Amino acid sequence: MVGGAPPIRVCVAGVTGWTGSAVAEAVRDAADLELVAGVARSDPTAFSSVAEALDAVPADVLVDYTHAEAVKGHVLAALERGVGVVVGSSGLSAEDYEEIDTRARERGVGAIAAGNFSITAALVLRFACEAARHLAAWEVVDYASFGKPDAPSGTARELAERLGEIRAAAAAVPVAETLGHVEARGASVAGTQVHSVRLPSFTVSTEAVFGADGERLSVRHDAGSSAAPYVAGTLLAIRAVPGRVGLTRGLDRLLE
Repeated sequence: MVGGAPPIRVCVAGVTGWTGSAVAEAVRDAADLELVAGVARSDPTAFSSVAEALDAVPADVLVDYTHAEAVKGHVLAALERGVGVVVGSSGLSAEDYEEIDTRARERGVGAIAAGNFSITAALVLRFACEAARHLAAWEVVDYASFGKPDAPSGTARELAERLGEIRAAAAAVPVAETLGHVEARGASVAGTQVHSVRLPSFTVSTEAVFGADGERLSVRHDAGSSAAPYVAGTLLAIRAVPGRVGLTRGLDRLLE
């Protein structure tokens, strides 16, 4: 207990995973947070489902670092129980986020989602959005690990959707009028062309490339082999979500 306030009770889904285990360790070490439950199918000491964990142990916040196929069900299970959510898993669509926002508001709780909880990735999002206000043409390149099943990554999708809130990227030749293979121009996400590269040696790298007459600007984030960059941002979100109602998308919205 810090300053008389009870600690925020946290359940981590994906508690044995690459990022989830690092977040769980940081929660244990924080005086104002309490790890009350973990969810992992591979660990007999953890709960096997989010619903089971939240029905058994009172929690204030669910942190989800699982995978694209499971995350939506986990988030909705938490919201139905009046538990706030921090979403670190990728794979959710814009329609999914709309549903999550509606459910969270109905239940009077908060949800914070980010394609990437790294502070530097959040700054790339902020800087790229500023660039889009002054430069009309851009595309996004999404690099990720060889075995990543979803494309684009949550980081790249979030970046494209945020750029789309400013305006659609300009194009001299509309993508639909491409000669040859139109697929070579990437996927259109909220008015931005996104190109996903999946190769060994990458973790997650996201680059926004802006072009103007006679010059280019690249804004890029590269993640290393450690989960450490995501821990500080996740803890920031855990501490912020109990005071919110509805969905907040983007770690940069928490940075002041």
